Amino acid sequence: RGITRHRFEQVLKLVPIFKPRSVVCHLGYEEDRYGYIKESWFEQSLEMWRWFGEALQKAGSTLMLENVYEQSPDEMLPFFKRLRQYGVGFCLDVGHQAVFGRTLFSSWIDVLRTYLGQIHLHDNHGERDEHLPMGKGGIDFSPVTDFLKKGKSLPIITLEPHEEKALWLSLAYLKDLFSGLETK
Repeated sequence: RGITRHRFEQVLKLVPIFKPRSVVCHLGYEEDRYGYIKESWFEQSLEMWRWFGEALQKAGSTLMLENVYEQSPDEMLPFFKRLRQYGVGFCLDVGHQAVFGRTLFSSWIDVLRTYLGQIHLHDNHGERDEHLPMGKGGIDFSPVTDFLKKGKSLPIITLEPHEEKALWLSLAYLKDLFSGLETK
């Protein structure tokens, strides 16, 4: 925890320089590694996120906790409930959900919609975190577009290509996917 706090303190020194709207961190819960000490892990983790979320909020930014190995949105929901007063939000990584999630993609949005402040978009075939261009894997992105069409405000959307060609392919895919979506 000491190293983690040190790294977060380094990030906090950069916030006034770069003025990010949000800082994204992986929650880091893995059932296989921490399931047997879940309550203890939760409380210790919560303490660190509370401190960092509050510090970022005071600095004018927002902490976003991203799903990686979490199998269900229910593993993350208790954090958001307890961290709400610090403005901590949810970053939905669509590619991570497709590989590591064990519940329907739409359930992540349904359960965590009030906390959803950022979306990371990339594609894969559901077996590993390939970071393919959108439309080149097997992910159905319609739950994202459905959410955006119903939403009152747009979350931050980040494309996560690993090469320039993938960026252009993803942008073309997004243009088609979001055609007809009116921004408010």
